[in-house]
Amino acid sequence: MTDPITLSATAIAQAIRDGDLGAKEVLDATLSRIDEENPQLNAIVARMDDEARATAHAIDSARLRGDDLPPLAGVPVTVKVNVDQMGQATTNGLRLQSGLIGDEDNPVVANLRRAGAVIVGRTNTPAFSLRWFTRNSLHGQTLNPYDALLTPGGSSGGAGAAVAAGMGAIAHGTDIAGSIRYPAYACGVHGLRPSLGRVPAFNATAGDRHIGGQLMAVSGPLARTIPDLRLAFTAMAAPDLRDPWFMPVPLVGPPAHRRVALIEAPDGMAVATEVRTALHAAAAQLQAQGWEVDIPTPPPLREGLAVQIALWMADMRRIEEAVLREDDPDARFIYDQFCRISPALSADGLMDALRVRSRLVRLWRQFFEEWPLVLCPVSGAVPFANNIDVRSPEDFDQVIEAQLPQIVPPLMGLPGLAVTTDLSGPTPMGVQFLAAPFREDLLLAAGQAVALEVPPIRARATIA
Repeated sequence: MTDPITLSATAIAQAIRDGDLGAKEVLDATLSRIDEENPQLNAIVARMDDEARATAHAIDSARLRGDDLPPLAGVPVTVKVNVDQMGQATTNGLRLQSGLIGDEDNPVVANLRRAGAVIVGRTNTPAFSLRWFTRNSLHGQTLNPYDALLTPGGSSGGAGAAVAAGMGAIAHGTDIAGSIRYPAYACGVHGLRPSLGRVPAFNATAGDRHIGGQLMAVSGPLARTIPDLRLAFTAMAAPDLRDPWFMPVPLVGPPAHRRVALIEAPDGMAVATEVRTALHAAAAQLQAQGWEVDIPTPPPLREGLAVQIALWMADMRRIEEAVLREDDPDARFIYDQFCRISPALSADGLMDALRVRSRLVRLWRQFFEEWPLVLCPVSGAVPFANNIDVRSPEDFDQVIEAQLPQIVPPLMGLPGLAVTTDLSGPTPMGVQFLAAPFREDLLLAAGQAVALEVPPIRARATIA
């Protein structure tokens, strides 16, 4: 009999619809996997076994009655601890929020439930979801199942580690500056950052966000196959008018030329040899499958870096008191470094920042008219050694520089896809695709052409 842990979400949902597997059977296998792997990885920081069993039982009963099952019926998923889930703490990795219990589901959680997903647990994030690494004073540190000495990524590091280790076929994540794409890259899975306005989200426990978060933060899926990303993304994108940015745009856009712009080193940034090799290998695979790949001159990215960080930090400075009260060592250091590199915005500075954003949006949308897809690095560096960003200000600056291709696209509301293409080396390796707003369909088509179908892995090492 096939072990449900090895199956994709798409295969699990089909097997349950066909009666070849039961939702309870899939859940039992997933909970056993969590028992085996999570003590080493600390990816899931809150379990909900009883609720998951009730959901699985309801799905099996519905199938026996002959009811039509929703698209994710019986698929085990995880949800990140920075979004509201009824009856669960929206901790965002904070001791200050350990008792902040959601009275209603965030729209993305509600959409997963309506699609039949079985939520098995909530995944870890750094304090304030502020890093590309995952450690906090409330829940502790998450490790990368591929190699415990590597970061699992952040801020959706728990999500990346959970799905890589088979503790759920799909993981929910959020992304304001790479927080879906980088954990996918570091953990050797795939991650889709949807367009601004595509996947509805709202945390009633926190209320409406300030402008930086409104413009750049989105929810999206991580998974081990591209079809699973498509399945999860479709479910997450169901309408919910609690999100004022939500746009009811069709999930499949008009036909586009299969043209890809290879941007190997955006704005001349330093790019590791391994990353360049992965980009050229992906370009060759695309060309072999009939895609046109060329190296045109793209619009700038770098001038958006300071703007993105300034808007993000304008939000963070509003909650500086909470940063000080939480007194998480990592968060304090990271906050101080961001303040160092990004002076506080004046009212005029805010208007200037939004003006730069408008110009970049226009230039990139015009570029995508001619080149519907961009192939570029996820990061200029191979996955970082764990917690290197808090080692020194110089290391922090090195990390920021490498993450340019993750940080700036959200400023323009662009969707992005991190695709794992090689697991044969000492670190996972992959590439990123970017497209115009609401063209996730193009990202997924290109991703399918180059992606590995990643098997779930066992944690390879632990740190005492």
